Amino acid sequence: MLKIGLTGGIASGKSAVGEMFVKLGARLIQSDAVARELMKPGQKPYAEVVDCFGRDILDSDGSINRARLAEAAFGSSGQSNPRVKELNAIVHPAVIAKENEWMREVGRCDPAAIVIVEAALILESGALDRFDDLIVVTCRPEQRIARYAKRHGLSGEAARAEVTRRMSAQLPDEEKIKAADFIIDNSGPVEATEIEVSKIFAKLKAKTA
Repeated sequence: MLKIGLTGGIASGKSAVGEMFVKLGARLIQSDAVARELMKPGQKPYAEVVDCFGRDILDSDGSINRARLAEAAFGSSGQSNPRVKELNAIVHPAVIAKENEWMREVGRCDPAAIVIVEAALILESGALDRFDDLIVVTCRPEQRIARYAKRHGLSGEAARAEVTRRMSAQLPDEEKIKAADFIIDNSGPVEATEIEVSKIFAKLKAKTA
């Protein structure tokens, strides 16, 4: 089994790239989806986050309001990230444990599988050594802002402020690229990205032969 980390800054398009790999035959797990499951009532990380950040982050049904949690962790626009390290210290270990469990299960069923973990903070969380290769997805800064604005229905100004805030908790692309085994520039048309993904997948398949 080949274990691949797939990362990139916010709104770089790493999820779209991950789906391209899935269409070619890779197995994929998304850290965001794992985290959402772990933040549901009844899960240990849920209780720890509520204890840490207070019940003001909850909706009336007891579920965590992601926008309020982000505000509590990341601070207001223009501020540094006062409590994001506290949030990451709770969530990252639990997410990594679930991902490792998933990879072990896939490996038992398909020893020749290519498994991909898509996560924004692979390097920041110190989890790089879990993987055989790291793929970094990049794009131009203005594209990042435009994509984020479209995804969340924000104005360009609001999207720029939010992207800047969240990027301050991530390593810049230049640092991610230094650690990468493969780099995908997602600045161009979808077809160009698909070609790059196909080339990389062929190289990964060769490693499993």
